[in-house]
Amino acid sequence: MHPTVQNLLRSGAEATDQALERLLPSPDTLPHSIHRAMRHSVFAGGKRLRPILAMEAARMVAGTGDIPAGAADLGAAIEMLHTYSLIHDDLPALDNDDLRRGKPTCHIAFGEAIAILAGDALQTLAFQTLAQLPSPPATTVAILREVSLAVGTGVGPHSPLPPGMIGGQVVDIESEGKQPTAELVESIHRAKTGALITTSIVSGGLYGLATNPGARALDSETSVQRLRTFGEKAGLAFQIVDDVLDMTQSSEELGKTAGKDTASVKATWPAVYGIDRSLKDAEELIADAFTALAPFGEKAAPLKSLAQYLVERKH
Repeated sequence: MHPTVQNLLRSGAEATDQALERLLPSPDTLPHSIHRAMRHSVFAGGKRLRPILAMEAARMVAGTGDIPAGAADLGAAIEMLHTYSLIHDDLPALDNDDLRRGKPTCHIAFGEAIAILAGDALQTLAFQTLAQLPSPPATTVAILREVSLAVGTGVGPHSPLPPGMIGGQVVDIESEGKQPTAELVESIHRAKTGALITTSIVSGGLYGLATNPGARALDSETSVQRLRTFGEKAGLAFQIVDDVLDMTQSSEELGKTAGKDTASVKATWPAVYGIDRSLKDAEELIADAFTALAPFGEKAAPLKSLAQYLVERKH
């Protein structure tokens, strides 16, 4: 891994963990079980990719060279949403997994009922955190709308976006055991995984623009669209590589049960295209993502390096 990426991942994870430590109830807060379950999953060793992407997008469009104050709270909220989705994804009714990030899943450690409630509580706390961001009211509302659409089912008034994370999860469940098609796999990946990665980047951009007094409305709209394109491309590449790793790495290397997708006959990119073509597609998507950020020049270097890491990682 390139030293620049190592530094970004380390410093971003530290900033996110500090914010999470401050925002999450302590393990001694009553009722103990729910708060300990929340912390068990949140602090189970995740790479914090989504909050790091949010903070780096905010840094890029803010144009000051620094991550804007409060952006770590935005990242922490996104990580809460990601963790809630993992807790529920691992439940017996869904993927029925007992290992996550190399540790027992939440329902294994605390029981199914508490795990469900821990996921619910993390989702609620995430939106509470977003509502309290130190940003102008219009920016806060825009971020709340962006994130809500990304984690939902794709319904709502005047929604211009495709189905979000929950919608993608539903399609994924209902497609198990069926012959996967290219259209089906892409729709699941863009919704179930790609939507939250995209909204991390777009929300970070919205937050950063609010701190940039020189940003003009038209320029801001163009910047957000470029970030959305970048996020959609990078998010799909991320999930394609995840599919490949599930087929090629061990459980110890992945930190979760390997081979689950194949065993469940899930709709994955390699199931349609094979491993070699999948890796090539991921690289091409990252190249397209880079093109979207070209107008940002050198300021886009951190985001580009993170996107390249998404397709080169081994776990």
